[in-house]
Parts: sequence; C-alpha cells; structure tokens
Amino acid sequence: MIDMSPELITILMFAGLLIGLFMGHPLAFVLGGLAVIFGLIGWGPSMFYMFMNRIWGTMDNYVLLAIPLFVFMAQLLDQSGVADDLFKALRYVLGQVRGGILLSVIVVSTIFAACTGIIGASVVTMGLLAVPMMRKYGYDKQMSYGSICAGGTLGILIPPSIMLVVMASEATLSVGKLFAAAVLPGLLLALLYLLYVGIRCFFKPELGPPISVEERAGVTTAQIAMMVLKSLVPPMILILGVLGSLFFGIATPTEASGVGAFLAFVMVLAYRKFTWRGLYRAVIQTAKINTMVIIILCGATCFTGVFLGVGGGDVVTDFVMGLGLGKWGTFWVMMAIVFILGMFIDWIGIVLICFPIFLPIAKQLGFDTLWFVVMIAVNLQSSFLTPPFGYALFYIKGIDPDRIDIKDVYRGIVPFVALMLIGLIICALLPQIIMWLPEVLID
Repeated sequence: MIDMSPELITILMFAGLLIGLFMGHPLAFVLGGLAVIFGLIGWGPSMFYMFMNRIWGTMDNYVLLAIPLFVFMAQLLDQSGVADDLFKALRYVLGQVRGGILLSVIVVSTIFAACTGIIGASVVTMGLLAVPMMRKYGYDKQMSYGSICAGGTLGILIPPSIMLVVMASEATLSVGKLFAAAVLPGLLLALLYLLYVGIRCFFKPELGPPISVEERAGVTTAQIAMMVLKSLVPPMILILGVLGSLFFGIATPTEASGVGAFLAFVMVLAYRKFTWRGLYRAVIQTAKINTMVIIILCGATCFTGVFLGVGGGDVVTDFVMGLGLGKWGTFWVMMAIVFILGMFIDWIGIVLICFPIFLPIAKQLGFDTLWFVVMIAVNLQSSFLTPPFGYALFYIKGIDPDRIDIKDVYRGIVPFVALMLIGLIICALLPQIIMWLPEVLID
C-alpha cells in the first residue's frame, strides 16, 4: 500500500480513465484495470474480496435479466421489416409536404424507438431507407444526416430502453416508474425535431422538396391507409404489451421483457420474415451485446468501489458543493459534466461512474431522484451525437463510406444537439413533464 491523499488518487484515476480511452482500450478493461491498480495502492491484495462481493451483487441483480430479453426483442424486430413498411407508408402520407421524408424519418424513428431501444439498429435502418431517397429528391445533406442521427438516438430514451433498466438498477428505482417518467421527455424531443425540420423546410423548400405529384398519384388513398394500418398496428400492440403490462402492474420488468420478446417473435412470423439463420443471428447478437454490457458493469462496479473507498466521492462532492453556486447552479454543473463526459465515454460508463457521486449530491440539494435520473437520461442523448466518439455519427458514415462526408454529418447534428439542450431546459423548467405520467399510472 502507498500513502496517497484522496485528492491525488481522484485526479490520477480520472486521468488514467481518459488516457486509457484515448489510447483505444475497451472501457470495461480500462475501468477494471484502474480498479486493480488503485485498489492495490489503497488496500493491497485484500481489495479482491471487495471486487468479488461487488461483482456478485451485479450478477445477482434480477432486474438486469431484462437486458438480454429487450435486446433479443430488438434483434427480432430488426428482421421483421416493420420499420421498412412504416417508412414506405409515411413517405406517401407526408411526401407532398415540404421536408416530408425528414418528418417521416423522425416519426418512424420515434415509433421504432419504442420497439427496440437499440441506437445502431435505428440509425442504420433509417439511413439505409432514407438516404438514397433524400439524394433522389435533392434533400439537404446536413439536415438529412442530422435528422437520421437524432431520430435514432431516441431509442435509448423512449422505453423500453436498456439504458433505463441499468439506470433503475443503479439508482434503486422502479423500472416501471422510470419508463413512465421517460415517455414524455422522449416525445418532447421528437416534437422539437419535427418542429425544427418542418419550420426550416417551410421557409426554405429547397432543403426538403416534396415528392413528385406523379409518384404520389401512383398509389391510392385506400392503399396508403392499408399500408399504414398494416405497418402501425403490430408495433402498437407490442408497445402496449410491454409498457402496458409494466405500467399497470401486471408484470415485472423482466416478465415484461419476456412478453416483448414473444410478441416480437410473433411479429416476425406474421410478416413471414422468420428464418433459422435469422434466429441464430439474433441470438448471437443478443449474446454479444449482453456480454459487453455485463463486462462493463463488472469493471465499473470495481472502479466505483475503489473510487468511493479511497474517498474520491467525498472529494468530488466537496468540490462541486464548494463552488458556492447554489442549488440550481450546482445542478447545471453536474449536467455540464455529464454532457462533456458524453463526448468521450459511452452512456454505460457515465451512468456507472456518475450515479454514485451525483445522486447523493442531488438528494442533498433536495432534487427528486426520479426526476434527476431522467434529466441525466435526456442529457445523455447528446453523447451519441457529439464528436469525437458519438456512435451515431459513425453508424451513418458506415452506411455509405464513400459518399457520406463526415464533415456534413458533424455540421448536421449541431442544431439537434442544441434542441436536446433546449429539451433539457424545458424539462427543468416544467418538471411535471417527467413526473406527471408516473404519478398518474403508478402508485
């Protein structure tokens, strides 16, 4: 053991975290490695007993069983082609409106978000469907890429979302309440995106020209109505089956995720998209994603145990509270820290590192824990869009690497990041946007 002050260890642990990530090492191993190094400095070999207890506590968490089932549900839905059919239907419904394809992307992304909760699936699917069509009609590249990326990120906020499951576990909150609290903020962001796109395209039609009259005339109103009905009703049944069973106390989160996976499987059969190869691929992808999440959880819980054990939590708390900015000034400092961390660390790392530090501060300041957690969830939307490590940016670049310029993607997401921050401010000014639904639906 080496005698070091808590302040010095805190600085070294965060510095080590940033260095490890910038060197390209996986987050789980950076967190776990730092936990071992500073655990040996603080306690010596006895820290391995603490690691075993914390990892066992993570593995023994029944709520986390919902993660693989929600991921499996998302993988099956991706195969069902529901997003393809819904986008095709809405393209005809909104196609003659200025910016109609962009509006369709955001609407479909919002519905898809309530079915999957997987950012990569949403962004890639919408990109493959919409980018060629937007090129055909001469849509503005930057607004096109920004709309797809921003719409896709709603999948991590609008329930069911694996991020909310992890947040509920870390904050010891009811998953059902957290799901209910996140619904209206997610819809608020979608509405802000729709208003922005609609207003800009209304005043500048060249940004999003409508589809041709000839193309629209090629499909009757009755055909369009049938397409919308066929593509919209099954996802609505799925959403009501999962969220309804949770909100009305019929099922636990884990049971609701099982209901979702079953309904998604039925949808694949109903759309005649089932193949054994597709099922195999869904199982393998689910195993990969679940393994990634669990390994990060294990590394993070060890890192957090060491960080709090050596006094790092007290150092950060004293620093933030010592700024003398008052209740709301301190709150916005915490939000700023989450926003900046989102540029470099994915949401799992931010949640597992920040929650043990920020939640006690929020309680001390008198903020409701449920409201505070959802505010962080809204803030974390930006982590998928802000460079240098915004995942959504690279997902859309990967759709067509030769023709999509990453500079256009960067410029395109700027207005949507601003809209996310506006949504965050609105939720702060009107806390009932978050608190109303859980109060109405859940005792």
